[in-house]
Amino acid sequence: MIRPATPGDVPAVHAMIRELAAYERALEAAKATEEQLHEALFGDHPAAFALIAESDESTPEDGRAERETVGFALWFRNFSTWTGTHGVYLEDLYVRPHARRAGHGRALLAALAKICTDRGYERFEWSVLDWNEPSIAFYKSLGAEPMSEWTVHRMSGEPLRTLAALAQSDENPNRAISLSI
Repeated sequence: MIRPATPGDVPAVHAMIRELAAYERALEAAKATEEQLHEALFGDHPAAFALIAESDESTPEDGRAERETVGFALWFRNFSTWTGTHGVYLEDLYVRPHARRAGHGRALLAALAKICTDRGYERFEWSVLDWNEPSIAFYKSLGAEPMSEWTVHRMSGEPLRTLAALAQSDENPNRAISLSI
């Protein structure tokens, strides 16, 4: 079952983000806190959205039916100046190892594709590590195409702060006086 995340899902999503970071060999880079995640997903101005994958109901020994959270997709809207429409950028997709090959990843991607088509968004995009062959093969099996002519660039840390300082510099005649978004 796929459903929108609720505030009560934040601890599980946070844990799975850390599991994903460990799989991607970058656990030390996963610094987001549960509080930050809660604010990003459920604050006054949400920056992102999440879907939850749950396993089919099982019957524990006490007879109560329960669902297990086995995956998530965290996404945000982007915008294409070429199409003039919003799109979806999938930041993270993760299904716990014991639940893989049960259709949860496909169901999460299908739910996001439906959001795109229902809202008139023309693009659904994400990045995948070039060594992650199982994921690449899975995405290709769904019809996704790698954007081989495009290279993702990222700026963070000191280079980001150095560039930002140029916008505040009195020596920059083109500096922005007030930037409010």
